[in-house]
Amino acid sequence: MRFPTGFVGHGSPTNAVNGPRGETWKAWADSLPAPTAILSISAHYEQTPPSLGATTPVPLVYDFGGFPEPLYSIKYDPPGAPEVAGQVEGLLSRSAQVAREEWRGLDHGTWVPLLHMYPDANIPVVQLSLPWTNEPEKMFALGQELAPLRDDGVFILGSGNLVHNLRAADWSSGPTPEWAAEFDHWISEVLTEDRDDQLQDYRTNPLAATCHPTQEHFVPLLVAAGAASEHDEVSFPIEDFEFGSLSMRCVQFG
Repeated sequence: MRFPTGFVGHGSPTNAVNGPRGETWKAWADSLPAPTAILSISAHYEQTPPSLGATTPVPLVYDFGGFPEPLYSIKYDPPGAPEVAGQVEGLLSRSAQVAREEWRGLDHGTWVPLLHMYPDANIPVVQLSLPWTNEPEKMFALGQELAPLRDDGVFILGSGNLVHNLRAADWSSGPTPEWAAEFDHWISEVLTEDRDDQLQDYRTNPLAATCHPTQEHFVPLLVAAGAASEHDEVSFPIEDFEFGSLSMRCVQFG
């Protein structure tokens, strides 16, 4: 069976210990068959050329500062996925030379949601970097090249946020501003109506610069969408916001 591909809105590192958030992620994972492995494409791993993180267990990356001390002692130790890493190298060999960074552990864009989605840490995981953050068409094409992994049960999972402007965040968790809700809704319509050209040209939307002053939290969606096929149904397992404007929408293709 061709495994679905997806995008998770990972939000704040504090979601590692947020029970209600974890429950929604877990419910999503429970609705899916068990993947053979997970290929994570996180907003927090930007590296050119395309680079693969560790394929054997190494310490997590706590790539954040100023948060409660318990977050820095969380452990999540899934098996590595060397076979998937080798497949990625083969699939991308025509377009790019893939690098290896065996020292690099999972960053919080990966381990925070997976901690809840697959709490037994029994699914092999490997990360692939964002090589062309500011070139949406290349990121979509990257997903297309990775799509055959789905036939082997690999969960291609982008991780970011569909609206991500920390300067505009309301840390008191006030109401969602209109500009954030409008962009989030527009993206949902683009996805459900298979408007791939508009998805790749998302920066032409007048609200895009406000919703994404930098692009790294959006483009993992392009990889997931690129790996989808035209026959895949699009659904949204989670649709909400945190800190006012931070979209936590999750997307499933297939």
